[in-house]
Amino acid sequence: MRVALLAAAMLLGLTACDGPSDPTHPTTPAATGTNQATSPWRRLPDAPSERTEVAAAVTGTRIVVAGGYQRDGGSVKTVEIYDTATRAWSTGPPLPLAVNHAMAASVGGVVYVFGGYLGDGTPSAAAFKLAADLGRWESVADLPEARGAGTSAALGTSIFVAGGIGPGKDVLAGSMLVYDSGTDRWRSAPGPPTRREHLGGAAAGGLFYTVGGRTGAGNLATVESYDPATGAWTRRPDLPTARGGLAATGTCHGWVIAVGGEGKATFPQVELFEPAADRWRALPDMPNPRHGLAVVTVGATLVTLPGGPMPGLFVAATTETLDLDPC
Repeated sequence: MRVALLAAAMLLGLTACDGPSDPTHPTTPAATGTNQATSPWRRLPDAPSERTEVAAAVTGTRIVVAGGYQRDGGSVKTVEIYDTATRAWSTGPPLPLAVNHAMAASVGGVVYVFGGYLGDGTPSAAAFKLAADLGRWESVADLPEARGAGTSAALGTSIFVAGGIGPGKDVLAGSMLVYDSGTDRWRSAPGPPTRREHLGGAAAGGLFYTVGGRTGAGNLATVESYDPATGAWTRRPDLPTARGGLAATGTCHGWVIAVGGEGKATFPQVELFEPAADRWRALPDMPNPRHGLAVVTVGATLVTLPGGPMPGLFVAATTETLDLDPC
């Protein structure tokens, strides 16, 4: 089925967000809208619990989904693990703290969770890692400053935590925090030139990307990349669909993919950035639009995880997957 869909995409031409298809770059599925009968998206087993504003990271074939809000607005310690090899969910050890809007990343198969909001709405500086056997959480060095609704991604042994809201709640965090997983130490680095929260973040091609997000003035399309080798930020082409509450991930191809978000409605858009071409392309819309979701890649498969199906405090257990081209 996937092969046939990709063949059709190649015949019809890919949907490019800023120009025609370029045959010199790897192909991706053509945009098809949200018709579930024809969409290349596949529905996976629902997560055991409905949540939104979750954090997630990958270890091997398993996806660890942590924290978030439940239906009544309460923050949870819930951790659930989806194994892409067995297509089954299991319950993981609960977080030491109930948090929502936390940030997560993995280094060498070890999953880390940073910050987020506590139940009373104040941001946390606590940080934890999941033991290699996935049996327990261990404390690691606290963030130098509390923050929630930011984003994080790993390059090598370093995890970059950018954007979000600090202790003042309405003050956007301007500095970037960098965690060295080898030494369990933090340092500061210049933050994204455009301050924002509820943004997406991804690591691809040796760079850390901050994608979209919002301020009090509304949703943003801004995309910026950070080069650890030079310490410099670079403005990249804007996200075709301005949105906050989205999620982003890097792929084994070196692409960046932005998924979902919210405005007056939830966004179904899934958009892919090709650094080599310096442009965005549209992928097939999510059949079930969500915000406050997490998104990861396992190999060449994109997986979208529970989030809110409507703007505001709504929850779902929906999990879906889209096969990308082989790496």
